[in-house]
Amino acid sequence: MNRFFSQSGVLLFNKPLGLTSHRATQVVSRLLNATKAGHTGSLDPMATGLLPICLGEATKFCAYLLRADKAYQATLQFGVTTTTGDKEGEILTQQPVNFDEIALKKALMQHCGNITQIPPMYSALKYQGKPLYRYARKGITLERLPRPISIYQIDLLNYQFDQATIFVVCSKGTYIRTLAEDIGRVLGCGAHLFALQRVQVGSYYLKDAITLTQLKNLADKNRQNQLLPSDSLIDHLPKITLDPKTALCFQQGQRVSISHQSDDILGDFRVYMDTTQTFIGIGKIREKGVLLPDRLMTFPHVN
Repeated sequence: MNRFFSQSGVLLFNKPLGLTSHRATQVVSRLLNATKAGHTGSLDPMATGLLPICLGEATKFCAYLLRADKAYQATLQFGVTTTTGDKEGEILTQQPVNFDEIALKKALMQHCGNITQIPPMYSALKYQGKPLYRYARKGITLERLPRPISIYQIDLLNYQFDQATIFVVCSKGTYIRTLAEDIGRVLGCGAHLFALQRVQVGSYYLKDAITLTQLKNLADKNRQNQLLPSDSLIDHLPKITLDPKTALCFQQGQRVSISHQSDDILGDFRVYMDTTQTFIGIGKIREKGVLLPDRLMTFPHVN
């Protein structure tokens, strides 16, 4: 296999506790000898679980997974609020816990559906070019506007007096720390996030992810075998195939005719060469029968 291609793809990484997403990406990039790398949505150091990491050519398509729905298993601690909304912050308030399981389930259902959230100060959202957590660390609180999110599913997995473990399926931009705080507020005792594990991102699942220890113990060749193809990031997009001549024009950045394939659908498409099923990149149809190049794979020159 050409070395160029061996560095491109998606690694499903099971991020351990205490490691930042940025550091995890650096470690994976070094172990796979990749020239470019990026993750598809941060996990806090206190969170564990699925972190898809894009390497090489796959980094061109990271943005599509940033918009994907996600699923989490979260443990909520009731009766205590903290400065960060999770167990790593300083305690702000302590209140007695006196609700029952029926009240808890009702509070969970109140947060299911299309709702709004106020992003936490301890987040990577930026204000005047700086992430909010930098202001928060200096004791500065800035006004944040509520943002629409969708929580598609909340299941109660376990409940024991002052702790509950829930399963959440949600849209991009959802802060589980904020969800924990909001549920605690409804129950009248406050709450913070005690533990968090991400179990799904788009069509990727934690059960298919590799740990850092497992990755380190593999030989170089076997590490490369852990990579999923770059187009797995966009498998939700419809597919178009081009004949070799048209595919070459498309690869060179030219708009091409696909009047027999589009079915009058406008939008983004995965594009392949029909004879080899080689993934070429993403094309956009903005008018009937015309495919415009958007993000294209780069192929090595063969002498």
